[in-house]
Amino acid sequence: MTNASVFCCLRGCLDGFKYTENVPSMPKESPIRLDTNFMGYEVVIVKGGQRVCGAGAALGNAPLVQSKSYFEAKIQQGGSWSIGLATRQTDLSLTQGGMDEHSWALCSDHIIRHNKKELFKIYTGDATEGIHLQEGDLIGVSYDHIQLKFYVNGKELDQSVTNVKGTVYPAIYVDDGAIVDIILDNFIHSSPPGFEKIMLEQSLL
Repeated sequence: MTNASVFCCLRGCLDGFKYTENVPSMPKESPIRLDTNFMGYEVVIVKGGQRVCGAGAALGNAPLVQSKSYFEAKIQQGGSWSIGLATRQTDLSLTQGGMDEHSWALCSDHIIRHNKKELFKIYTGDATEGIHLQEGDLIGVSYDHIQLKFYVNGKELDQSVTNVKGTVYPAIYVDDGAIVDIILDNFIHSSPPGFEKIMLEQSLL
C-alpha cells in the first residue's frame, strides 16, 4: 500500500472525529476491541480499537470462549471486506477472509469462505428477496461452538458453518478502501436469543 493510500485510509478512518459542540457523555470503554498486536502490516486500527481500514486482517483481543457469543460490524465505506472468525494462526496479511484453514468469513462478494473454498453463495435474487451487501450494511456474527451464523441488517442468513475449530477471535479483513467498524456492545440489532456480547475469561479480569 502506497503512502498516499495510507493517508487516504487514515483520513477516511478518522472522519468520525469531527468536532461537535454537544458531545454526549461516553459510556465506559469496553476492554474488548481490535488487537493491534494481531493485525496485518498494512492495516490501520483507530477509534479506540473499533475501526479498521488499510489492507489485511485484524483480530479481536478476546476469544469467543463463552457458550454463545455475538458481535456486529458496520460497513462504513465500501471496498473489499470480510467478516467472521479466525484463530491467531491465520495469515494477517491476507485481504480476504476464509483463504486459509484458520479463518471462516462472509465476504463482500456474497460468498462464505473457508480454506480457499466457497462454502456458500448468498442468494442475491431480486431486489425484494435477495441480499445485496453494500456500504452501510450491518453484519452480525453469532457462534455457539457448533454453528457460525451470519446476519445482514438483522436478517439471519439461511447458511451456517459447522466446521469451525480451535480458539477463534472476531476477524475483519479489508482492502480497496473498505472501512469497517466492529460493534462489541450496544448492538444495533438485537442479538439472537441466548447470545451475548463477547466477554473476557474470568482468568483475564
